[in-house]
Amino acid sequence: MQKVATLHMLKQHRPVRVMVGETAILLLRDGAVVHAFGADCPHAGAPLEQGAVCDGRLVCPWHKASFAIADGALLEPPALDPLTRYPVEIIDGDVRVSDRPLPLPPAVAAGPADPRTMLIVGAGAAGTAAAAALREFGFTGRVVLVGAEADAPYDRTALSKFVLQGAMPPDEVWPLRENDFWASHRIERVHGEAVALDQGARRVTLADGSVLVYDALLIATGGIPRGPDVPGADLVGVHLLRSLDDARSLLPALEGGARVVIAGASFIGLEAASALRERDVPVTVVANATIPFERQFGTEIGTMFRRLHEAHGVVFMAPRRIASIEGVTRVQAVVLDDGTRLEADVALVGYGVHPATAFAASLDLARDGGILVDADMRATDQIFAAGDVARFPLGIADAARIEHWRVAQQHARVAARGMLGGDARFEQPPFFWTYHYGKRFEYLGHAETFDRVVVDGDLATGEFLARQYDGSRVVGIIACQREAETAALAHDLNRSPG
Repeated sequence: MQKVATLHMLKQHRPVRVMVGETAILLLRDGAVVHAFGADCPHAGAPLEQGAVCDGRLVCPWHKASFAIADGALLEPPALDPLTRYPVEIIDGDVRVSDRPLPLPPAVAAGPADPRTMLIVGAGAAGTAAAAALREFGFTGRVVLVGAEADAPYDRTALSKFVLQGAMPPDEVWPLRENDFWASHRIERVHGEAVALDQGARRVTLADGSVLVYDALLIATGGIPRGPDVPGADLVGVHLLRSLDDARSLLPALEGGARVVIAGASFIGLEAASALRERDVPVTVVANATIPFERQFGTEIGTMFRRLHEAHGVVFMAPRRIASIEGVTRVQAVVLDDGTRLEADVALVGYGVHPATAFAASLDLARDGGILVDADMRATDQIFAAGDVARFPLGIADAARIEHWRVAQQHARVAARGMLGGDARFEQPPFFWTYHYGKRFEYLGHAETFDRVVVDGDLATGEFLARQYDGSRVVGIIACQREAETAALAHDLNRSPG
């Protein structure tokens, strides 16, 4: 055991990073007790001392994963693992810590195998989180995870943020779980696409004809990208960006001075624009709205995003629509609805997605194809939905469908509790982040409507925290370079970040 501090040096709920040998350890005082955890978030390595402690939680500054300060247990994703714990002793006021971690619980709980089968269709953020959570919550039966992609589950958010930029080759995109996880946790991975659901027989049929029977089912199939419905949409050089295969196809097309037209000023579209400009690719964005993200963030912040992109060389054609794509076999130009002709080698489409629920048409589906669920993510007695496909109660909204990574994982953990007969509800403010020219912009909440935005900070320099109000109620927070404050607000938008 090595002395690293004295008790009086440690302030209540003020985490401190120390080194024990070559190991970075986080000290966290809670009354007369001091806890010692791994100092970096197990999700993406964020320095946890820069996060926040509130309501018995330690909240990661970057992506708002949260952990119980009592024992480091995982409370909220996107982390899928608890914090590593280290032995601590307090002797005569001296805090001593060992760099030998305390043992982790077994990957699969001890005891007789549960006879039930938990089937998860969809191996993205939600599906992977649910499979991990079932084992974390003590389930000892069969877990089957069905994925339509041949690649092992991976972090899809890296595609528009880092892969297009050239900072990360497609084959180095972070896996959601290391290769040995699946075997050690006895999770069966099946490569296939669901084509039919028989609720009465509790079975799902895959495209190859195989049939999987379940006791409880989680549908986490995500979204299908919307392609352009215009002449020329089938030409070589028209690309989507939803999967690793999409990225592998797109990257070679960007070589040799390619000119890119991006259809749609969505989060994916403008993240892609940022990534491409970082590698000096000429980019024109064709968008329906003059101000990007105006509906989500308001005019002032939407204008800030447009100016940021224009300052980095992005050309906006807005409000405009693509009327056709020209070329013999490959893209040569994009023609707009006013007749403007844009020379182009690549047309990258960012029109959003629609829920991948065709196989589950027997369920109660919303008009957009989303699966209607309760706050416990339950669609029927034994069927649950999570992620992009789930239309769920949220605040004062009757139902919302949110296509964000962390929300999908939160859904999954709630659904896993329900699949095992437990009682959990989705109650946290949604969170996502978007990345433009080296700046992380964070959003907490889901503002269906808001009447004003109050900015604290400077939009021009990109250091601010803005609150969206609907009457007197805070319904959303947009921030940049204010990670500790957003961590403190992650579970209560009306909390004072101080």
